[in-house]
Amino acid sequence: MNITAVYPGTFDPITNGHTDLICRASRFFDRIIVAVADNPNKQPLFTQAQRIQLAEAVLADNPKVSVQGFSGLLVDFVHQVGAQAILRGLRAVSDFEYEFQLATMNRRLAPDVETLYLTPAEQNTFISSTLVREIAALGGDVTPFVHPEVAAALQEKWQK
Repeated sequence: MNITAVYPGTFDPITNGHTDLICRASRFFDRIIVAVADNPNKQPLFTQAQRIQLAEAVLADNPKVSVQGFSGLLVDFVHQVGAQAILRGLRAVSDFEYEFQLATMNRRLAPDVETLYLTPAEQNTFISSTLVREIAALGGDVTPFVHPEVAAALQEKWQK
């Protein structure tokens, strides 16, 4: 059986936490589609095209992973790409309530799609895209938290 999971997010930017979760999940799925959201409610630092390019660069060595942009309902995208599961990460207990609401709504909209959660590796539990952006904006070193290509893109963004 060929099982495809969609890992959705804004990925603004993709972090080592995201990458770790994707790599570990690739042991359980035949294919993972990293779905880079074009969320009109957020004002990302990077354009959707830039976020896709960065994710592709970071994940290029994993043959099970592809990156695609999407907008609209996640469950529609999941059906469009023929996936059976939505992959999500839970960093802390505080994430659970929101994630539970999302999973319940997605199940209501698409009962044939399962939501599965992975927790981050211990060294990545505190990493978030928001914190990485803030550190970069203030001139801090983000290299422990992101791929070198992402660090370079952040540095370039804040030097302008």
